[in-house]
Amino acid sequence: MTLVSRLLHVRGLVRAPIALYRAGLGALMGEELLLLEHRGRRSGELRAVVLEVAERPDDDRFVVVSGLGPRSQWVRNVAAEPRVLVSFGRRRGARAHARRLDPDETVALLQRYAAAHPSRWRTFEPVVAEWAVPLAAAQGEVDWRRVVPVIELRLLPPAG
Repeated sequence: MTLVSRLLHVRGLVRAPIALYRAGLGALMGEELLLLEHRGRRSGELRAVVLEVAERPDDDRFVVVSGLGPRSQWVRNVAAEPRVLVSFGRRRGARAHARRLDPDETVALLQRYAAAHPSRWRTFEPVVAEWAVPLAAAQGEVDWRRVVPVIELRLLPPAG
């Protein structure tokens, strides 16, 4: 397990930025991170996770990647209930709809990310490959990137 992978498994470390968003200080995190609030698939309780924005194709769309795989609770929760809330920059609690990209879209996104952020990709790729390579092999996939959960978050018009 890589050092980065070990750090991503330290609950207190990865949950710390949530407090900044909840205190209204999400703008300090810049445009590269967002707070995703989603419903627990069993409990129905509101859950939260801070994620890196891999791509922002339009003002109303964010694309995020599950670096820890399809068993991540947030991935499983948004698959069960795609209506979510997104906080980014100064905007808090924007309604959004989550959609998992298909494998071809996923590969294309990861290729664009690697080209746009080569140093980040060098850090991120081994973390993802650690679980994705065995999963892809078990599913008979040739390209491990095809099994990586990549989620598009599309903002919805304000209610009212």
